[in-house]
Amino acid sequence: MRPDQGRFFVKLNSNWIGNEGASVEALDALRAAAPQDLPFEYYQLLELSNGGEGPLPDPLFNFCLDPAETASDASQIRLFAEIASGLFVFGGDGGGQLFAFDLRGASPWPIVTFDEVDPSGSVLMAASSFAEFVASIG
Repeated sequence: MRPDQGRFFVKLNSNWIGNEGASVEALDALRAAAPQDLPFEYYQLLELSNGGEGPLPDPLFNFCLDPAETASDASQIRLFAEIASGLFVFGGDGGGQLFAFDLRGASPWPIVTFDEVDPSGSVLMAASSFAEFVASIG
């Protein structure tokens, strides 16, 4: 057990519309499927809310968190590896933009947004880390 387990560092405000938290099994499957060791805060968010939605500041507008089962789906991971190499998708905006960890550099990985129609031409930085990204929700 990690020393920070059981302590929640992720805080969601009242604008977050969430689901029941992810099961241990779903989180373990995601850890096994993810191409890198993703941030602890990401797993905490899923533990609190396995999917959900909340507003983001302009120009991003909205964030829809994929449930752990969606993020760990092998066919989805393969698809995005083909069209957006080095990006691990964990949600979208509900209108065609996707949110992903940019795994092409070093940890902590920045959060980027992109349009799946033109992934390489549409990548924009959303936050320098997942913790910063989650802090902007609401």
